[in-house]
Amino acid sequence: MTDRKHPSKVETLPVPEAGRRVLIKGQQTKAVIIEAALGLASQIGLEGLSIGALAEVTGMSKSGVFAHFGSREELQISVIREYHDRFEAEVFYAAMQNPRGVPRLQAMFDNWMVQTSAEIDSGCIYISGAVEFDDRSGPVRDALASSVVSWQTALRRAVELAQEEGQLSRESDAHQIAFEIHGLILALHYEARFLRNPSATERARQGFSHILARYAVKPTAPEAVTRVSSKSPQLVSVSKPAAARRKSTAD
Repeated sequence: MTDRKHPSKVETLPVPEAGRRVLIKGQQTKAVIIEAALGLASQIGLEGLSIGALAEVTGMSKSGVFAHFGSREELQISVIREYHDRFEAEVFYAAMQNPRGVPRLQAMFDNWMVQTSAEIDSGCIYISGAVEFDDRSGPVRDALASSVVSWQTALRRAVELAQEEGQLSRESDAHQIAFEIHGLILALHYEARFLRNPSATERARQGFSHILARYAVKPTAPEAVTRVSSKSPQLVSVSKPAAARRKSTAD
């Protein structure tokens, strides 16, 4: 409704209590459906999701489930977004409490390992979804790819911060380091879920330690000093321990 004295001013009418209850109930019902859809997707994949399957699991009518999403495609996208939000909260944002650099990168990997271990018996939607949609196009694939790229960007940024802090070599390619870390998780899923290798988790942790060691900033070699050979006036470059250099300077 527009104020007569101030035509541009719009009055905000309060939402009736009954309307608020309906809205809250609708949001709660949608949350229940998405929770059930996440469980199904982790077991049978995103392609296995259907309005009918969810109606059966939740005890709702097909029309009731359909009313919250409008299409199977929108249901799949909603599941991807919910999975990504939870992944970010449990893996990325939890790691942000640690100091920037290697401690934060280590926390991200540790949190990722916890997430992966919890999904050994169910499955990772990022990985199963990539298999299902790697050769397809459309909004579902776009939503899935966008989520994965967003996480990879956060991982690479954590590597770059470790380089800026002087903990990882600045000469190294941050993309390559992040690629190798991501590869460990993919290998872990394959070894643990498909091959049932009980040592897969420990091997992944060792692999991460090796990556940090390989790209760590190397200590500088002893400073080269120059002296004049007693037999020849030619300058000879030699390397002396620090104590010897201090003694030479004192002399």
